[in-house]
Amino acid sequence: MMPDADHLSTAFDGNTILARGRLADVAVAVQQRLAERPEAAVLTFDDATGRVVDLDLRGTPAEIVARLGGEARGRGRPKLGVVAREVTLLPRHWEWLSAQPGGASQALRRLIDEARRGDRGETQGRIARETAYRFMSALAGNVAGFEEATRALFANDEIGFFRQAAGWPADIRTYAQELAWSAARSED
Repeated sequence: MMPDADHLSTAFDGNTILARGRLADVAVAVQQRLAERPEAAVLTFDDATGRVVDLDLRGTPAEIVARLGGEARGRGRPKLGVVAREVTLLPRHWEWLSAQPGGASQALRRLIDEARRGDRGETQGRIARETAYRFMSALAGNVAGFEEATRALFANDEIGFFRQAAGWPADIRTYAQELAWSAARSED
């Protein structure tokens, strides 16, 4: 699924950051670079997932931005951020949930919020490291120290990671560190 125009992303031209910010702005910058230098090796990454974003750069900048505008939303709860998905539970689970104040949905939200508070950021940290790994695999997979840096990444050893990645191009090293550890620091 294509992120929307406001989704944060980062484009690299080789080993150097070309543009960062809203996907719409980054896509226009990528289109301009490729118009200037068609041979440029440009990759755009979703800052939230570390995945490569496949941009449709046909047409004018306004047309690119319009394509990224997202789908028109209908009326009702989805515009509030509520997402309906299937949950499979045993009958005893459904019985317990239906007996809870506010019903099954409210009870599930409450249980999830409690679990998140007890998590102490472990899930967010794991997701951040996986995000950084996706990015690293795409741009640093052949760089010296990649395997050692990956081991330090998954050991949550930021100092060890920095040591192993010290010889990497600065933008790649810095962006990988930001993906892996900046979110965890901002929650502290």
